[in-house]
Amino acid sequence: MSTAHAQGTGPRDGPALPEGYEISTDPARLDVDVIYKYLAEESYWSTGIARDVVERSVANSLCFGVYHGTTQVGFARVVTDWAQFGLLADVFVLSEHRGKGLSKVLMRHVVEHEVVKRLRRFQLVTNDAHGLYSQFGFGEIANPGRYMEILRPDAHRSP
Repeated sequence: MSTAHAQGTGPRDGPALPEGYEISTDPARLDVDVIYKYLAEESYWSTGIARDVVERSVANSLCFGVYHGTTQVGFARVVTDWAQFGLLADVFVLSEHRGKGLSKVLMRHVVEHEVVKRLRRFQLVTNDAHGLYSQFGFGEIANPGRYMEILRPDAHRSP
């Protein structure tokens, strides 16, 4: 578990956290109410997601919380086997805290985390944030024809 404060205890390259903000991987600090509300009501990728799905996904992922004081204002999680594969998911910063570089600092913390740095394959799916993620080494899948999926677009919703 790690915590980075605005004073610079986190990753060295890239933008610094604004004063009063910190990033932590401490699961005890996560505010599932904030995470659930954003994912269920504001995100385009999981509108209507069931609360129990959010709780399970948070409990079974490497999570990064962004905090202003004691209030959670951002989030990212890595679904991983902790050895070879990771999938970045549910990245957000609440609207009232945007424009301060928090998403870039959050992404720097994610990609420089000791577990993530050792993953052979680290992926994500995004509709609209290619510019952000490309700054951290993400690019189009080299051989998309090798990938297959089972897509159940409404599996996350409450029955």
